[in-house]
Amino acid sequence: MLTKTTTLSNPVYQALRQITGETRVEQALSIALKDLVRLKQHELQQKINAYEQKYGLNFVEFEAACQNGNISNPHAYEVEKDNWDWESALYEQKDLETIAAWLK
Repeated sequence: MLTKTTTLSNPVYQALRQITGETRVEQALSIALKDLVRLKQHELQQKINAYEQKYGLNFVEFEAACQNGNISNPHAYEVEKDNWDWESALYEQKDLETIAAWLK
């Protein structure tokens, strides 16, 4: 395991300690990072769910519907923005799954 040494300001240390209940910095950081990853995963899943509900499709189906004309005006700004944001959320979700695995 690669380790790095760093210095934390007292307010950051106190916040970590207060939030996690852990006095050991390495453990406190691990707990805080895991919680942050879970929170981001939850937020992304809510975003993905909102797009799935809006279009009644998953992302693969949505892209196919844009290609075959089942989505009216697939090049409209709102539809293209949804496509970009939805795809971005899916990629970020995969990245967070990798990070979560690193933190186990």
